[in-house]
Amino acid sequence: CTCAMCFTLICAGEENWVDSRTVYIGHKEPPPGAEAYIPQRFPDNRIVSSKYTFWNFVPKNLFEQFRRIANFYFLIIFLVQLIIDTPTSPITSGLPLFFVITVTAIKQGYEDWLRHKADNSINQCPVHIIQHGKVVRKQSRKLRVGDVVRVKEDETFPCDLILLSSSRDDGTCFVTTASLDGESSHKTYYAVQDTKAFNTEEEVDTLHATIECEQPQPDLYKFVGRINIYLDRDEPIARPLGSENLLLRGATLKNTECIYAVAIYTGMETKMALNYQSKSQKRSAVEKSMNAYLIVYLCILISKALINTVLKYVWQADPNRDEPWYNEKTETERQRHILIRAFTDFLAFMVLFNYIIPVSMYVTVEMQKFLGSYFITWDDEMFDEELGEGALVNTSDLNEELGQVEYVFTDKTGTLTENNMEFIECCVDGHVYVPHAICNGQIMPGAASMDMIDSSPGPGGREHEELFFRALCLCHTVQVKEEETVDGIKRGIHQGKATSVYISSSPDEVALVEGMKRLGFTYLRLKDSHMEIQNRDDEIERFELLEVLNFDSVRRRMSVIVKSSTGEYYLFCKGADSAVFPRVISGKVEQVRARVEHNAVEGLRTLCVAYKKLSPAEYEEVCHQLSSAKLALQDREKKLAEAYDSIERDFILLGATAVEDRLQDKAADTIESLHKAGMKVWVLTGDKMETAAATCYASKLFRRNTQILELTTKRTEEQNLHDVLFDLSRTVLRQHGSMTRETLSGLSNEYHDYGLIIDGATLSAVLKPSQEGSGGNYKEIFLEICRNCSAVLCCRMAPLQKAQIVKLIKASKEHPITLAIGDGANDVSMILEAHVGIGIMGKEGRQAARNSDYAIPKFKHLKKMLLVHGHYYYIRISELVQYFFYKNVCFIFPQFLYQFFCGFSQQPLYDTAYLTLYNISFTSLPILLYSLMEQHINMDILKRDPSLYRDIAKNSLLRWPIFIYWTFLGVFDAVVFFFGAFFLFDNTTFTSNGQMFGNWTFGTLVFTVLVFTVTLKLALDTHYWTWINHFVIWGSLLFYIIFSLLWGGIIWPFLNYQRMYYVFMQMLSSGPAWLSIILLVVVSLLPDVVKKVLCRALWPTTTERIQVSPPWPLPQAFSWLARVPQPTQPLPAGRLDGGVGGSTPTGCGSIGHHCFSVLHSIMAFFPLNFMMWPLMRLLVRMKHGKASPGCCPDC
Repeated sequence: CTCAMCFTLICAGEENWVDSRTVYIGHKEPPPGAEAYIPQRFPDNRIVSSKYTFWNFVPKNLFEQFRRIANFYFLIIFLVQLIIDTPTSPITSGLPLFFVITVTAIKQGYEDWLRHKADNSINQCPVHIIQHGKVVRKQSRKLRVGDVVRVKEDETFPCDLILLSSSRDDGTCFVTTASLDGESSHKTYYAVQDTKAFNTEEEVDTLHATIECEQPQPDLYKFVGRINIYLDRDEPIARPLGSENLLLRGATLKNTECIYAVAIYTGMETKMALNYQSKSQKRSAVEKSMNAYLIVYLCILISKALINTVLKYVWQADPNRDEPWYNEKTETERQRHILIRAFTDFLAFMVLFNYIIPVSMYVTVEMQKFLGSYFITWDDEMFDEELGEGALVNTSDLNEELGQVEYVFTDKTGTLTENNMEFIECCVDGHVYVPHAICNGQIMPGAASMDMIDSSPGPGGREHEELFFRALCLCHTVQVKEEETVDGIKRGIHQGKATSVYISSSPDEVALVEGMKRLGFTYLRLKDSHMEIQNRDDEIERFELLEVLNFDSVRRRMSVIVKSSTGEYYLFCKGADSAVFPRVISGKVEQVRARVEHNAVEGLRTLCVAYKKLSPAEYEEVCHQLSSAKLALQDREKKLAEAYDSIERDFILLGATAVEDRLQDKAADTIESLHKAGMKVWVLTGDKMETAAATCYASKLFRRNTQILELTTKRTEEQNLHDVLFDLSRTVLRQHGSMTRETLSGLSNEYHDYGLIIDGATLSAVLKPSQEGSGGNYKEIFLEICRNCSAVLCCRMAPLQKAQIVKLIKASKEHPITLAIGDGANDVSMILEAHVGIGIMGKEGRQAARNSDYAIPKFKHLKKMLLVHGHYYYIRISELVQYFFYKNVCFIFPQFLYQFFCGFSQQPLYDTAYLTLYNISFTSLPILLYSLMEQHINMDILKRDPSLYRDIAKNSLLRWPIFIYWTFLGVFDAVVFFFGAFFLFDNTTFTSNGQMFGNWTFGTLVFTVLVFTVTLKLALDTHYWTWINHFVIWGSLLFYIIFSLLWGGIIWPFLNYQRMYYVFMQMLSSGPAWLSIILLVVVSLLPDVVKKVLCRALWPTTTERIQVSPPWPLPQAFSWLARVPQPTQPLPAGRLDGGVGGSTPTGCGSIGHHCFSVLHSIMAFFPLNFMMWPLMRLLVRMKHGKASPGCCPDC
């Protein structure tokens, strides 16, 4: 086709590049004979972030909910109850399932309605389009690809646009991309040179042009295209289009009156919409434990049903023991094949016991996570006054994971440091210049003069010095704002006068330009492609800006080509020392290198500055290289990189700069606390090794006695990588082994703390797949070294390498929980890769905060988020999960035992109402409130003593031994309920008229003991009592009693039969029933109380040591507990006892306090008090064996 021919003509060698689109500006056909007009279909400008529509909400939501195993399981049980004759009503399974599905659907529907609302507000925004030389107003959703749009100052771009012209003479416009990447700094975008003169609606309407560009892709910073402009029907003029011409949807026009631009990507094809794609689903360790426990209980359920089915047919093998008459089986049913009958019975038993699987646990967990996440957003201590923002929760699914973190991966710049650059000094040919503090464009108080250190340069040095200052005034992308206000905020006012304010996307550049201003060279403006600077003699110098070789993270440098007023061509370059020194052929390299290394050790950010003069012929060659690379549609970035590489060579070194990025407030304290909590902290940064290492020392990641191990390119050049790794491995493993032995014998005085430094190049070599068999795979050796280092610094890291490091640790054999924290777009990859991603609302943008699971204003807030919120979340949800399984075992195991006494007839023990409401009403609210409000330790203690975090590490509260303990406790309690009631009632009449209790009365008694026991068990575990706890716990018990009285005390017209009529009242009218309830509840709770007292007295955890301090003064009757002598013994490092470090009471008083901490919970309710006091007395006597002198009189 003609279009393909045109591609070949304009860009030879790119005929294979077909992944493109052609946009006709203003929907105008190209001139006849130019190229074929092939209209293409593109989506409209409608944005859709919602998940459902009105029509598909019900089926789609149900499909998604029933993909969850527990919901699908209960649906199957419900269908079985409908299809076959089962012992319980379908309502008992259907109602809880309906409740769970409905609550979840309402929550998801509400969230989607909010998304619809947000979409509509965006899609109905007015936009102004140029049609037939006039401005037409339309809704944003009606915008089409090819429309020419007019955008005014402070308006947001409605779609992705190519800038055609601007109200500014030079065809530039200023844009903020805060809503895209959070960067509030102004960025400069450029109109095409041949279209910037079209400044009115009529002129724009006369433009004949087409744009050929790549198909939409999500990279915000990449765009490749070409515009063909038809003038007087000659051959079209082709001009390259890049990211500097592309205005992204969501960005805002600033400091420019208006622009004209053409739409090239609309709706869901805009780069912003393509970045909406959902992140991979992260699952917490608690959720994985829940699923594992669910499978165990499913196996228990199947086993129960199988055992009962087999025993039923064993029982009925005796002809005298046929099925009971009350099962009402028809003759047809009796004549069925035995396998069909057995399978039907198996399903019936599955239905009978299915309540052991807690379906309501999932909705309770979801509510707990959703509601609990508000405690982070409401935390005033995590609110930053400067930003005016607090912490944000982007996903509540990982709350408890905050309490399980083992590895913390943090960025340096803007995360550990403030990203608030302060110009410190510059070095020119070995001469050092130090102006007073200049911070991000704001001259600090007292900066009225400048200091110069070292001897003044000679005549030749003077020329180099001025050339250095000019280089820094010209080699940047800084914009100048001369008004007093920037975005409505007054800035740049110095000594009562309005001065120019520098604006840039890089704080480093602003600091450097301001530094030059203090040293006598002031950058004034960029006007008509000419940069103006004012020298020391107050003369204005003009340089024509010819080319900008933009900075990128691979080259780590930027360059400009300028033409002076005398006609000389200069190429100025600034960049990292590693990117500039290899390209220098002359200059005082050693003196500058020494100063750079000195500043790097001090923790300063350094840049080197170099230049070279170009002859007119060389400049023409450079122009040819750049233009051919820029016009390329295929592999443009690669060709540009090759062009830059050939141009940026043979420099003359001028000097270097040093800028300081101060450490954030309390960053060192936070890292120290994380170390004490047992977490390993890794710093992943793109900075040079010396700068990053200095920051690590300042932030206490490395201590002065830390032995630094280097795994860097410099070392691997001197020694083979294989040898370096094995040397390091031998060093840390030998020390680790000796440390372990000496620590055990108490002789270790010289324990070495190791810190590892690795750079990006060496990491690539370590992670490279093996080429030499098993011997070439270094990952395991590297991981072994890292495991034995207290801290690791990874410098010169690319964003992808940060994610690779996180992935490597995640996949290691221990499978630790990882957390990544950063503030810039370059940290997004590691934030998405880690188990928990935290973004900092920093100066490098909000992209990290938007892509994270949680966002915090400052690094210091991480301490409270992990040590307090994470600790509480994990404690609460682990109790919630274990308690749910426990109370369902207590609920269903008596039903299992009952089958042995009813001929395995599938007779239910409990009434249908009790079966249905047990998990929904009677026992759900207390555990939900506990999981929201429990504070087993005061939050101030958690912050003061980070070692408490170790007590919950590695999912310690959801390990299999604890799960088995809770399960056996549930089985024990169920046996007590059932057999206690059975033996107490055996062959006995209880009512005054001689009536015996029936099976429903027996079941109600068991159920009453059950409800009271599981509720009081939770009360025993509660440490933090408020009026809400009291209201919910005692209110739940009261609700059960009132419901039972009403359910059995009224004849309900909608029931066909009412087997519970008067049963509850009859049971309560019996004195022995009251005694049985009290006695069985006490006996059920006793083992757990004894276990708590013994464990706290003999094997206390750090947490339990803290809890021994009585929350209120001892009563007079217990005062002897506090008078007992307290011998001491040494405590392991990091173990505190109620705020007293270094020792722990081990005498009678210690036992008393351990007992008292349990007694504190028990004192919340009366029935168990009478059994605790003798138990504590007995423990005290057992501990001492005989009375101690000066001990309590009772001894």
